[in-house]
Amino acid sequence: MQRIAAVAAVALAFGVAAAAQAAPSLRIGLVMPVTGPFADYGKQIERGIRLWLTAHGDTVAGRKVELVLRDDAPGTSGEVSKRIAQELIVNDKVDVLAGFGLTPEALAVAPLATQAKVPMVVMNAATSIITERSPYIVRTSFTLPQDSAPIAAWAAKNGVRRVYTLVADYGPGHDAEAQFGKTFTAAGGTIVGEVRVPVGTVDFSAYLQRVKDARPDAVFLFLPPGAGTIAFMKDFANRGLAKAGIRIVATGDLTDEDVIDAYGDSVLGVITAFHYSEAHDSPENRAYVAAYYKAYPKSRPNFMSVAGYDGMHLIAAAVEKTGGSADAQKFIDAARGMSWTSPRGTVTIDPATRDIVQTVYIRRAQKVDGRMQNVEFDRYPDVKDPGKP
Repeated sequence: MQRIAAVAAVALAFGVAAAAQAAPSLRIGLVMPVTGPFADYGKQIERGIRLWLTAHGDTVAGRKVELVLRDDAPGTSGEVSKRIAQELIVNDKVDVLAGFGLTPEALAVAPLATQAKVPMVVMNAATSIITERSPYIVRTSFTLPQDSAPIAAWAAKNGVRRVYTLVADYGPGHDAEAQFGKTFTAAGGTIVGEVRVPVGTVDFSAYLQRVKDARPDAVFLFLPPGAGTIAFMKDFANRGLAKAGIRIVATGDLTDEDVIDAYGDSVLGVITAFHYSEAHDSPENRAYVAAYYKAYPKSRPNFMSVAGYDGMHLIAAAVEKTGGSADAQKFIDAARGMSWTSPRGTVTIDPATRDIVQTVYIRRAQKVDGRMQNVEFDRYPDVKDPGKP
């Protein structure tokens, strides 16, 4: 009897081990640019994901996490993203789609998520309508209306009466322009002019001359961070708008940590509204920043890396809640109402819209210990996406 019991115990142990080994990996298909003009978007998102896995382990509900990264550069063509996502679903059998650096990518892939019933976690693309294009989309980044409304409200309260808006001519820019105008005029301000510039513009001199001629108190700006924002700040200085008393109020993309060092002192004092700053003062963010610099000492953590970090947190928490299933409806039901403490502060997934609810901070660009930082001095807590009913 003792021999029989021993043999049974060994068999059971082997059976458990075999079952554990047989658990399929959790395959996450990442669709985002890692080369070309928007390469830093994908790189930052991937770094955030990997930092979460390093801190919390690469096994979720008994399933080992496997990242399948595909580069959809140049990043402004939804057709490239759609083809890649289809390959990930059909050939690579991914359980979750994630990433999405720009709006056209996310909008192109949304119908595939619906058809294939695959959950889709948006970690950057910020046009309001994205979550409405598939019932299986959840977003861990932000929307442009979410950051534009607080800066408009703050400007109206702080002596800005006349504003000229300048935005990139695609979905996020249109959202930013509309929401800023709506909030600012409701607070008694006046929009004295509007201009939309092509994505990728690097010569703003003609546009800024129009702004200067209109003599506003400020220009409201939204451009994707990178070469365009660097060129804007250079032309703003060269055209003498600051000397003419025209201020800049903007969403935080303008002073993103990836580009703020390139501006030099010309960015000092610029006011922005955003949901994350490297200088955010919390234990969670201090730990995140320390881990980031340990892993990537030649780069700076920014809002995209934090969205990747939080996106991986959401995926892991949802799959744990479903007992290991990545079934699209179960995944989304698990994500609705989810709340946690992020490096940016407390965040919640709106159960109605599947968008993130978060604090938006008003920041001033200034030097801290010899380095340019976005220093928070005011806040708007629990901001939902105002672009949705």
